[in-house]
Amino acid sequence: MPATGKHRRPKSNTLTRGIAAAGTGGAALIIPVIGATSAGAAPSAVPHTGTAAKGTVSAEPIVAKKAAATTYSVVAGDSLSKIAQDLDVSGGWKKLYQDNRQAIGGNPALIHPGLELAVGKKAKAPAASADRTATSTRADRSARTTTPPQKATAAVAKTATYSNNLDGWIRQSLDVMAQHGIPGSYEGIYRNIMRESSGNPLAINNWDSNAVAGTPSKGLLQVIDPTFQAFHVAGTSTDSYDPVANIVAACNYAANTYGSIDNVNGAY
Repeated sequence: MPATGKHRRPKSNTLTRGIAAAGTGGAALIIPVIGATSAGAAPSAVPHTGTAAKGTVSAEPIVAKKAAATTYSVVAGDSLSKIAQDLDVSGGWKKLYQDNRQAIGGNPALIHPGLELAVGKKAKAPAASADRTATSTRADRSARTTTPPQKATAAVAKTATYSNNLDGWIRQSLDVMAQHGIPGSYEGIYRNIMRESSGNPLAINNWDSNAVAGTPSKGLLQVIDPTFQAFHVAGTSTDSYDPVANIVAACNYAANTYGSIDNVNGAY
C-alpha cells in the first residue's frame, strides 16, 4: 500500500464481480460468486473427501454422487448454495444449513475445508480440527528470520483463545474487525493473504517502487508503513509485522477504499 492511504502498487485492474464455474462429474455449474446469502469455504489444500456412491471402479476421481450421498466433506471454493445445488438438496442451502447448524455454527458464510456436512439428516457438532499453518513463502519476497510478535489485542475478549497460526490470526482479526465495524470474511482475507505473502507474516517486498522509496510492503497483507499507521486499529500491535495488526489495518484500508477486503482480487 502506498502512502496517504494508497496501496503499494497503482490500481491497474478494475474490480469486478463475476461468476464461478464448478465441475460436478462432467457438467459445469455456473453459480454467482458468494454474497451475503451463501456461505463460502476458505481455500485450503484439503482434498475432496465427499462420500461417493458404491459402484464400479473407474479412472475418474471419486466425487459425491447426488443419489447416495449422506455426508459431504467441504473443499476449497465450496459454498452451501453450491453444495445444495450439486447434491439436489430439497430446500436448498437453507435446509442444508438448518440440518448442519450445530456443526457450522451461527454464520453460514463460514464453512471451511474438511468440515463434514450431513445431507438429508441433522449432523452432530464436529470434533476440534487440527490447526492449519501456512509456511510457504513467495519466491519474489525475502523474509525476516525472527519470530513475529504476538502481543495481546486489548479489543478482543480475554476469554477467547486463538491458535498461533494463519487460521488463528484470521479468526482473531475477524473478531477485532467485528468490534470496530470493519467488514470482511475469512475467505476474502485468506485469498488475499495467499496472493500477497503466501501466509508468511514476515514477508517483505524489497524490489518494487515502494521499496526503492524506502517504504517496503510488509507482512501477511503487504502493507507499507504509512498506510499501516493511517489505518492502524486501536488495541492492536503497532508493529506492522504483527499478523493480527497487519490484517486488521489492511482490511480497514480495503473497507475505506473498496468497501471490503472481499472486493479485492488483485493488487490494491
